[in-house]
Amino acid sequence: MKKYPYIIIDDDVESILKTKTIAEGFSELTFVASATNYREGINLVLEHKPSFVFLEIDPTDLSSNLSLAFINELHRYLSVLPKIIVTTTKKEWAFDAIQYGVFDYVLKPISTIDMLKSILKLNKEVVEVNVVSTYPETTPLKVANEKTSQIVEKSLLICVKSYGDYRYICSSDISYFQADNNSTDIYLNSGEMITAFKTLKHFESVLEYPFIRIHNSYIINRNYIARIHNGNSVCYIKNSSKKIPFSKTYKSNVDLIIADFAAGNYLEV
Repeated sequence: MKKYPYIIIDDDVESILKTKTIAEGFSELTFVASATNYREGINLVLEHKPSFVFLEIDPTDLSSNLSLAFINELHRYLSVLPKIIVTTTKKEWAFDAIQYGVFDYVLKPISTIDMLKSILKLNKEVVEVNVVSTYPETTPLKVANEKTSQIVEKSLLICVKSYGDYRYICSSDISYFQADNNSTDIYLNSGEMITAFKTLKHFESVLEYPFIRIHNSYIINRNYIARIHNGNSVCYIKNSSKKIPFSKTYKSNVDLIIADFAAGNYLEV
């Protein structure tokens, strides 16, 4: 699962704690540090290069110097900026924030659904980056000029090694992972099972969306979920009788999956 390190920059210590508490409900987010003023915040971002920065732009303590100018300062040093999420109590700064290219604008106090939406937006960007448009080498120049293209989606190839045996698995064929002591059973959509001598925690650290951990013993491929039953705390796998439990610890990840389905081409009846 993709991990997103984040930094909170806010002159209000209590507000920092509230934002951090909400973020801790999402296993994708990893807290790095916090700062209460402009200079300290700049230094932290340059040092750690986080994925997210939660930034207050209308501080109570004016000596903190927090404002949208913080973003301009980052442009002096970084060619690629972290995703800036403005957190403030006022709506009127939203237009100015958009002009600075912020990733999101959230009114305080930040809610769980606000955090969920930001993660979904970033997950969507990550998926889109993995889709590249290329012209086949044999395409004549005339055809290329007509802007015909071939869309190629890159899928992760996983190699399971065991005593000189190299087994190659396309990640898009994997329905779910199940922990088995110090090894992990990989279940394919064909019904086949392959054992890898790595822990489930290892796979959680290296896999990205659409693989999401929903239980101490399971990582599931969101694309193979046919049904989610909150009352029984189980997910059903497509074309299978398998029911995978999810735990309270990872309930926020299940909520993320539900919201992700709803954000697509979706009809609820």
